[in-house]
Amino acid sequence: MNPITSSFYAYLSRLRWIKRWGLKRNAHDENVMEHSWEVSVIAHTLALIKNRYYDGNVDANAVATAALYHDITEVITGDLPTPIKYHSQEISAAYKRIEHQAELELLALLPVELQADFQVLIQHDKMPIEHVQIIKAADKISAYLKCQAELKAGNLEFETAAAQLALTIGASEQPEVIFFMKAFVPSCGLTLDGLMKTY
Repeated sequence: MNPITSSFYAYLSRLRWIKRWGLKRNAHDENVMEHSWEVSVIAHTLALIKNRYYDGNVDANAVATAALYHDITEVITGDLPTPIKYHSQEISAAYKRIEHQAELELLALLPVELQADFQVLIQHDKMPIEHVQIIKAADKISAYLKCQAELKAGNLEFETAAAQLALTIGASEQPEVIFFMKAFVPSCGLTLDGLMKTY
C-alpha cells in the first residue's frame, strides 16, 4: 500500500494555541485542547449516569470520543465567544454555515477510507441526537467550572456568565446533568488540602 499523507493531525495539534473566553480577562488561560478533554470526560460520565440511574442506553465511549472532537472546527474558525455567536439570528446562522464548511474541510483532509468514520465525530448533524444533547450539557458544565475557577481567583469578569450558566444548567431536563452537578461539582472548588481531607 502506498503511504498516505494527511495534515489532519497537524491541524488538531494546533488546538492548544486556540484560546477560549477571548473577550474576557482571564486569571487562568484555557485553550480548546484542554477544554475538549474536560468536556469529553464530563460527557462520558453523564452518559454512564444516564445508563446506570435513568434507564439510558447510550454508548458512553462513542459520546466521549465525539466530545473530544466537538470544537475541532475552531482550529480553522478560532473561538467565537458565546455572546457574539448568539448576538443575533443573522450572526448565529452565518457562524453555523462557517462551522459546517470547516467541518467539511477538515473531513476532506482525511484519507477517503476514514472519512465516514469521522463524520459521526466531527459533523454534529450526523451524530445521534442523544450524543449531541449530552455533549452540549457537558460543554455547559465545563464552562460553569471555568467560571467558578475564575471567581475563586477573584476575577469578577466571570460573574454574569457563571450566573447565566447556573440558571441554564439548573433548568436542565436531563436528570444526569442534575445528578452530576450535585455529586461532582461541589468538590471542584476545594483546594488540594481540602480534597485530601475528604478521604
